[in-house]
Amino acid sequence: MIGALEARAANGDGPARLYSIGDLAAELEVSQRAIRFYEDRGLLKPQRVGANRAYTHGDRARLVLILRGKRLGFSLADIKEMLDLYDVDSDHLEQLRVTLDKGRARIAELERQRSEIDATLAELREIESIVLSMIRERERGSRKRKEGDPS
Repeated sequence: MIGALEARAANGDGPARLYSIGDLAAELEVSQRAIRFYEDRGLLKPQRVGANRAYTHGDRARLVLILRGKRLGFSLADIKEMLDLYDVDSDHLEQLRVTLDKGRARIAELERQRSEIDATLAELREIESIVLSMIRERERGSRKRKEGDPS
């Protein structure tokens, strides 16, 4: 079925390229289940050819952006909001502004987390140093007792 749509597309009767769910999953190294999940959440809206999903180049581009958004730590709601703003105006200014705001918020969140991680690492290194000192001290005491040294 998708082959017939691609043939129509080659004649200028439709989109330039259609992808099956398997094609997209393999190409973008994501499971078909994940793609269907994004569809259920309203992030993707593929065409239907009978019972099969047919994804356009635009759907593929949208999936790439969804995956990038997830990799960067954005929620699906944030990703959907940013993507849905694409159609609001031809200049895409609102989409760009929202994306900038959400990006800045994510940067601030990651910097806060990095600060917390740095503080945790410093504390763990301090504990490590104390524990190593205690181990060395006890090992010296143990050796002295075994050698019969009363001190």
